[in-house]
Amino acid sequence: MSRRLLPKQFLPLVSDRSLLQDTALRASRLDGSAQPVIVCNAEQRFLVAEQLLQIGVQPQALLLEPVGRNTAPALAAAALHIERQHADSLLLVLPSDHAISDTAAFSKAVSSARQVAEKGFLVTFGIRPTQPAIGYGYIELGEPLAGAARTFHVRQFVEKPDQERAGEYVASGRFLWNSGMFVFSARRFLEELRRLRPDILAAAEAALAAAVRDLDFVRLDAKAFEASPAQSIDYAVMEKTSSGAVVSADIGWSDVGSWSALWDIGRKDAAANVTRGDVLLHDVSGSYIWAGSRLINALGVKDLLIVETDDAILVADRARAEEVKDIVDRLKRESRTEHVFHTRVYRPWGYYESIDAGERFQVKRIVVKPRHALSLQRHRKRAEHWVVVSGKALVTRGDDVYELVENESTFIPLGTKHRLENATDELLCLIEVQSGSYLGEDDIERFDDRYDRR
Repeated sequence: MSRRLLPKQFLPLVSDRSLLQDTALRASRLDGSAQPVIVCNAEQRFLVAEQLLQIGVQPQALLLEPVGRNTAPALAAAALHIERQHADSLLLVLPSDHAISDTAAFSKAVSSARQVAEKGFLVTFGIRPTQPAIGYGYIELGEPLAGAARTFHVRQFVEKPDQERAGEYVASGRFLWNSGMFVFSARRFLEELRRLRPDILAAAEAALAAAVRDLDFVRLDAKAFEASPAQSIDYAVMEKTSSGAVVSADIGWSDVGSWSALWDIGRKDAAANVTRGDVLLHDVSGSYIWAGSRLINALGVKDLLIVETDDAILVADRARAEEVKDIVDRLKRESRTEHVFHTRVYRPWGYYESIDAGERFQVKRIVVKPRHALSLQRHRKRAEHWVVVSGKALVTRGDDVYELVENESTFIPLGTKHRLENATDELLCLIEVQSGSYLGEDDIERFDDRYDRR
């Protein structure tokens, strides 16, 4: 389900909202007046903005990374941006793709972390292990810190262990899972980054200094940001600082790293099954079954993962869920596209989804949001036929501009400039039939685009 153009943080895997939306709402409940700073890849900017709009969260800033450079450069840019406005701000740093079920306990853990961060510590959250997991890094507890509940000095960070060592860590009671969440002041983090990795800080400073405003986004300068070493905050700062602290947190946390993790945190029936969608079971136990678009019947099986989407089905032993990455690697080697695209592809104006395709033709369903429009464009290798299913379309075709309503259609000849616009307050839905020698999305020549896509 997690594809390159729609990764897991944008999917409703735990609730009816996406993981990003759950994270933003969780943070807003801690301080209703705080506006989050979001750092995201430029390619996903409109999806982030749309999902935040849906839940009524107004970000203070949306910083766009031109390339991924791991968490230390991204966080450096965010801390610099915040320090410019509020030098003494404390930052609560949250990955967008985690699940937390006990929000009351989370609030208490953040309160403890805040007390310690106000004294100049860089605080992380350690999760009390429930099993000897080998997919997480670990934190060894040092001496307790006075004045904050369940808070300790950090003795050391430990890489992901093998099974035997993980068992030893859990049995000792001295180790916690590394959650990747933090609380510290912008000033203290930047001080430590300047001392420990001045090259990363210099790149972030240059990228922010040369950043440009693009609609509601701040584009970090590509040349400067690309010059930064790619390193996590753990490697760059937390493993080296003498000011590290950790809050021991029991908050119902998961990084949702695999389908088995969703089974772990899901609501189970009497036979320990977790299901989503239209699922019928008979003599099934210990399984996770996700029906995306059709009925799944399961009979006489146990400990399986069954996940169905429009274009792919996974059936796996639940104990081998981590090996899904091997399937993705094979898709890449074979130059397939299932790991890149969903059948539904989101755009700033709405989305399209593939209905059918064959030699020299493709059929799509296009949905345009109210008061949005596609770019003025043309195609060199395909023609298009549009049929309005519902709503009203404003069409530009060459020098002509005209409206289409339900059950009306139009033809866009190959090489003709055209635009599709929804000038109403209702959704516009139409069917597009493409025909030609090449039907790829890169056969688009844009002349005008209100979203400034590059």
